[in-house]
Amino acid sequence: MNVELKKWTLEDKEPLIKLCNTIDRSFLSDRLPDPYTNESAEWWLNMVKENEGRKGVFREIVVKDKIVGNISVEQKDDVYRKDAEIGYSLLQEESSKGIMTEAVRQICEIAFQELDIIRITGLVYEPNIASRRVLEKNGFILEGMMKNAVIKNGQIFDLCIYGKQK
Repeated sequence: MNVELKKWTLEDKEPLIKLCNTIDRSFLSDRLPDPYTNESAEWWLNMVKENEGRKGVFREIVVKDKIVGNISVEQKDDVYRKDAEIGYSLLQEESSKGIMTEAVRQICEIAFQELDIIRITGLVYEPNIASRRVLEKNGFILEGMMKNAVIKNGQIFDLCIYGKQK
């Protein structure tokens, strides 16, 4: 399957809104607005435009000319500035096809080339086995676990800390 990572543009507002209102949020941050509105999309796309290549790498995941997901690597600040955090989401009907494994491979390659970083961190809720496998298949190492670190939908989860070195 051909997986393309394309830069987001302001013209992608409608597909972004549809994507963010369709994805499974079970293991995503609550900072993602719900519902995802026109204003949310405009704010995010403008932030991406401002930070692309400087503080992060932000891509739409495209398969057969359809946006099926979102992936980014965002550089941290201060004493953590040589590290960046990876985040991603995928439409549920596209899971278990190897799409995210390939998207993570590509985005890590791009991020290590374009950003002034030496590592990428992935933070995954312990029961999210699919996401953990995606990172492991891409050479991320489980570096530790923070016990009872996340609350999502009233449930407490451990947080797995994965790292990939340049």
